[in-house]
Amino acid sequence: MPDPSLNVLGTALQPCSTQPMTGFYRNGCCDTGPEDRGQHTVCAVMTAEFLALSKYLGNDLSTPRPEYGFAGLKPGDRWCLCASRFLQAHEEGAAPQVNLAATHRRALDIVPMDVLQANSAD
Repeated sequence: MPDPSLNVLGTALQPCSTQPMTGFYRNGCCDTGPEDRGQHTVCAVMTAEFLALSKYLGNDLSTPRPEYGFAGLKPGDRWCLCASRFLQAHEEGAAPQVNLAATHRRALDIVPMDVLQANSAD
């Protein structure tokens, strides 16, 4: 069961992306719940730099995986990232931009609001 769907601004969580379909629950939103151990709560706009860092760190988001119905991400795609990976990318100077209205409030358990705001795409 997903946690209440509020964003970091305290309003209703907005969709992140349906093309490609994202979210831990694959509902287009960065909803989270007890099953989502990685807290896929940050709605991020992919960049070549972030995709390269993620691949280097062992999570290849850019290579298509047809067996999972995954076309691979490209710069400009929006995707629900694990909050800890977003924070790591921020610390490495490679954070993607964030859509605050589509970022779940549980991201604040890991990522400070000022870090999210500093990377805001809004």
